[in-house]
Amino acid sequence: MSKLNNKNIMPRYSVIAIVMTVIAAAVLVKAFYTMTAGRKYWVQVASRLKVDSVEVKPTRGNIYSCDGQLMASSLPEFKLFMDFNALHEAENDSIWEAKIDSICDGLHQIFPSKTSAEFRASLEEGRTKLSKHWPIWEKRVDYSTYKEVQALPVFNLSKYKSGFHIEEFNARRRPYGTLAGRTIGDMYGAKDTARCGLELSYDSILRGKNGIIHRRKVLNKYLSITDTPPTDGMDIITTIDVGMQDLAERAVVDELKLINGNVGVAIVMEVATGDIKAIVNMEKVAEGVYRETKNHAVSDLLEPGSVFKTASLLVALDDGVVDTTYAIATGGGVWNMYGRDMKDHNWTRGGYGTISLPRTLEVSSNIGVSRIVDNFYHKNPEKFVQGIYDLGLAEDFKLPIPGYSPAKIRMPKKDAKGKQYLNWSKTALPWMSIGYETQVPPISTLTFYNAIANNGKMMKPRFVKQVVKDGEVVMEFPPEVVKGREQIAKPATIKTMQTILEHVVSQGLGKRAGSKLFKVAGKTGTAQMSKGVAGYHTGTMNYLLSFAGFFPADAPRYSCIVCIQKSGLPASGGGMSGVVFHYISEGIMAQSLKRDVNDAVDSTSILIPQVKSGNLLAADFVLNHFGFDIKNGWGGSYSSGNPVWGTIEHQGRKSLSLKKYTSTPTKTVPDVKGMGARDAVYLLENNGIKVHLVGRGKVSEQSIPAGSSIKKGAVCTLKLV
Repeated sequence: MSKLNNKNIMPRYSVIAIVMTVIAAAVLVKAFYTMTAGRKYWVQVASRLKVDSVEVKPTRGNIYSCDGQLMASSLPEFKLFMDFNALHEAENDSIWEAKIDSICDGLHQIFPSKTSAEFRASLEEGRTKLSKHWPIWEKRVDYSTYKEVQALPVFNLSKYKSGFHIEEFNARRRPYGTLAGRTIGDMYGAKDTARCGLELSYDSILRGKNGIIHRRKVLNKYLSITDTPPTDGMDIITTIDVGMQDLAERAVVDELKLINGNVGVAIVMEVATGDIKAIVNMEKVAEGVYRETKNHAVSDLLEPGSVFKTASLLVALDDGVVDTTYAIATGGGVWNMYGRDMKDHNWTRGGYGTISLPRTLEVSSNIGVSRIVDNFYHKNPEKFVQGIYDLGLAEDFKLPIPGYSPAKIRMPKKDAKGKQYLNWSKTALPWMSIGYETQVPPISTLTFYNAIANNGKMMKPRFVKQVVKDGEVVMEFPPEVVKGREQIAKPATIKTMQTILEHVVSQGLGKRAGSKLFKVAGKTGTAQMSKGVAGYHTGTMNYLLSFAGFFPADAPRYSCIVCIQKSGLPASGGGMSGVVFHYISEGIMAQSLKRDVNDAVDSTSILIPQVKSGNLLAADFVLNHFGFDIKNGWGGSYSSGNPVWGTIEHQGRKSLSLKKYTSTPTKTVPDVKGMGARDAVYLLENNGIKVHLVGRGKVSEQSIPAGSSIKKGAVCTLKLV
């Protein structure tokens, strides 16, 4: 092997090294140039070719009533834009100039509030700026309006040729309008974010998860490539019953208008489950106009008044310090308690004198209830307040309604030496016992009354039953007993209170809440309000009028509370809130009535249906389908041939006979008496006679007598009954 000739090889390596160095230097120079002087150009190129990480919004889940009726759903809305740069690049400026007048006239027809000239000025401004995202219309539009705009000249071309493009949004729509509005909730439309109610509480479930796509420009067209598909939101099934909700809202608003009330609240709860079937929060926003602006039912911390007396006496009865035979003196209707006068509602008429414990609730005696509680708990008010706590009135139910507030019932506290109370006066206990010095929202009061109806078992208020995805239940919220409140009082005590509350309605101040059709139990309440009425501060006294109870009293199915805030007299919990309770309870019981068809059958019933005259082939087909034996029919064979006209005659109570009409001479008006509208119209118009219908049912009169000659353009009026 010969030795390598270093003298020949080294120059070659040197040349190669020099060339590589020059190339590397050129690459570095070019890269430096691209990153500095050429950066703007290449950024623009990149923006045209690739867009990374574009979020795709999912479809928001629906909200349904307890029986599957849609209460909130997402529908697409669109904002309309023009990309004048794309129009220019597609070399369609000449088409735009030729069609601009037609476009603006068309936009004016679709959006009459803006003139053609205004549309033209706006669009020309965007074209001058070569804007890529110029708004055609400032607001969102629905799908049908979007398609109308898309059908206009130029806009009907592809977006790469016309520049017309859209932004799509999920708009929230409620088929039942404002029904249960503050509870179902609402959305901030511009932000697509939940605002209140269940929409906000279950936002993470309803919203779903955004998807991600990136877009690449290939052969002058954009392709959307999905990296992560969006996950649509799940649906929630609420406990709201649309029928009960509508009934309750109408009852509340009607009474508010009648008495010029400021705020009206009503809640209906199912006794066995705690399901909220209806929840109403109406507030006056203008004279005679009421809307839901706040969820007063779960957030209002007001002194409940006399509906609290039930809890006070339940504590005393359960502790065994009194029984139903206990009698208490109420004097002439005014009783001085530690330097402050306690008054009954009839104090100007001489009061009630000495009455029994049940009677104190029946007539809602402030003196009677407060003296009973003060006599046995004055030296140990902690025991009484603890008894109220044990009834669940101060329970935090952790409701899924943003803004809810648990009740505030203060506990007496002594100083370090245990000799005197720091936050308690001698009058605190008597006034607390009749519903003052406490703050209890309506939902807490109702839950307490519902527990009485449920034989002492306190159910947590339930607003949502299930979470559903594609028809499959993925999450369930079963009825829940409030922890530690499986029995709020002894069964015997609960039974006693159920009887007393029934007497309040049957023979006490709650009579107007009762019904002649079923038994009702409950308690009235009329409280003076120290803080005004939901923002209404007037020179007159403000009142909270309440009625809380359940029905039917002998087998409770539903509990209900009605609270009305109003200014000035007259003010009556039983006479105003009780009336609303009456309408709600009777309406609900009427809705739940179920009748068996056999109940309507008696020995004199006609079991054969009344069949209208007309096409006998059709009648024979239907009657045979339902099992009737027609002797002279066609056995249910319904051919598509010419109809056979006639009438149906009853043969006794169990059979029918078909009777054909005798042939009607041509060019004469047929006899259509006894026919249904469909057959009568068919027969007359088939003979060239125009028909005008009046009424419903079957034909009893025809304005052109049968057998008359048919005149051209004749109009026959048929009276149907």
